[in-house]
Amino acid sequence: MLPHRAPATTDVLVAGAGPTGLTTALLLARAGHHVTVLDRDAAAPPDAASCDPARWSRPGVAQFTQPHYLLPRWTTEMRGELPDLLDRLVAAGATRVNQLHLQPESATCGWQPGDERFDTVATRRAWLEAVLADGADHEPGVVLRRGVRATGLLHATEADGAIRVTGLRTTAGAMVAGLVVDAMGRRTPLPGWVGDLDPTVPRVTRQQAGFVYCSRQFRARADRPPRGAGPVLVHHPSLSVLTIPQDRGTYAVAIVRASGDRGLRGLREVDAWSSVARTCPTSAAWVAEGTPTTAVMAYATRDDRRLGWVGADGPRLTGVVAVGDAWATTSPMLGRGATLGLLHAQALRDVLDGWPDGSPTLAVRAEDEADRRIAPWVEASWSFTRHRAAQMAAEATDTAYETEDPAWVATTALLAGAWQDPVLARCASAVGGLLESPATVLSRPDVAARLRSHVGRPIDGAGEPTRRDLLHALGTTPAAVPGP
Repeated sequence: MLPHRAPATTDVLVAGAGPTGLTTALLLARAGHHVTVLDRDAAAPPDAASCDPARWSRPGVAQFTQPHYLLPRWTTEMRGELPDLLDRLVAAGATRVNQLHLQPESATCGWQPGDERFDTVATRRAWLEAVLADGADHEPGVVLRRGVRATGLLHATEADGAIRVTGLRTTAGAMVAGLVVDAMGRRTPLPGWVGDLDPTVPRVTRQQAGFVYCSRQFRARADRPPRGAGPVLVHHPSLSVLTIPQDRGTYAVAIVRASGDRGLRGLREVDAWSSVARTCPTSAAWVAEGTPTTAVMAYATRDDRRLGWVGADGPRLTGVVAVGDAWATTSPMLGRGATLGLLHAQALRDVLDGWPDGSPTLAVRAEDEADRRIAPWVEASWSFTRHRAAQMAAEATDTAYETEDPAWVATTALLAGAWQDPVLARCASAVGGLLESPATVLSRPDVAARLRSHVGRPIDGAGEPTRRDLLHALGTTPAAVPGP
């Protein structure tokens, strides 16, 4: 049993020291708040200039070694909010890339005025966290407590039965705070803690759309990632492919399958993965130009979920807010986690502007602002992954996916047209980069006119490889291996 310690008081207590937790702490500190960040892992990151992802263990982050992608919207917001951190990231080796012009000129028709909005930086998560953690370590107003894990809530029950969170129980003792920020990610224990106190409080919305990500890291022979092969995310019948530039001449290739697709389970094996990667045109170009530095790394997600704490009769939980993946998860296939986390941190910072300590209205204000700024992106992401998962399941049985949702028909036409129409290529990249919402892009009359000729066409531009091709690459036949 830990010895008793007197509670330590802080203005804001952030549980979780991933990109969203660290970004939240930095934004709040620069807005004048005193912030303590809890990192459950004890090991401090190495110096960003010499960080070796292979030698830095983050057991508290299951997806730490998986590929991560920073969208153009993330870079745009960081340039306005934390430009010094963005500069440090580039100085540490992050690669400057233009998301649109990773595609061939046959799709983009070359550089056009305004294409700079697709600029971003590419890096592995280890470098990103090392830079953000170093920034937090040297930021006045931020205290980073490593090796300290939150284990429960300090709370009081109000006269109306609402739960007021007053801090956290931790492995280092009780810590009192004016506000607790849950940045513990996809596997946050907060809903369980609150549910133990009042099962009616957490409102959880779930969507079944599970995927398995099988990825490998590469070092480019030309010391820079390949270009001109296709967009970052490409969809083929029954699987999708991510080709992700990184830092210091490295990049990653991830093959994504539906979690229930038994026919593609062999992708966890290096030989099978390599065979399938060479069968898909976009990944084939990337695999051919580099040397693999890892075996196949598998990561699975079961569903997406979103949390709500404010009921129809007002807030039932005060003193705590959730940000980023702790509030709502989206499919890693879309690469939106870090960007949505940054946008959510901005929203919380703005809500706290002038916030009276302990105000019970904070929960309502925070949830309203998240609903206004972040929820539309979450809902659009859910819609895409729901349809894509259903489409994958249909493609695995060689049947066409049919839906009455006109938004999905328009989305697939946009993806198909982006391979050959420079206007649609820029629209698709704007949506993928979180620069414009799907509704905004698809409502434009000029876009609607261009989409008509692409309705019903393959979203990968060619419809290849087929399901039969993929199973052949795995050394099986359609008759031998069932789909979902």
